[in-house]
Amino acid sequence: MRYFHNPRCQKSREGLQLLEGKGLQPEVVLYMTEPLSPMDLEDILAKLDIDAEDLIRSKEAVWKEEFKDKELSEDELVLAMIEYPQLMERPILVNGDKAAIGRPPENLLEIL
Repeated sequence: MRYFHNPRCQKSREGLQLLEGKGLQPEVVLYMTEPLSPMDLEDILAKLDIDAEDLIRSKEAVWKEEFKDKELSEDELVLAMIEYPQLMERPILVNGDKAAIGRPPENLLEIL
């Protein structure tokens, strides 16, 4: 299991605490400081079964300033999240061929 974690995010901390409370120790990926590759992010999107647009945090300042009124392709959205990882919804747990966004944190339990 891999847990894409932003320690500054309350939901991300709650999700990790929930998993650890169940006795699980996923590999923690600090994606804010360890950038994902486009292939990694595309793999996560496939496991989540969503489009890149659905993983974007559209209320982030950088989204509003840089991208809000632009028509972006799937590849451009992926690259935007690579360049500005704070745009990526979090936390994300990947377990085998499944993934879940931990909003609310209990969503993570659905793929265990």
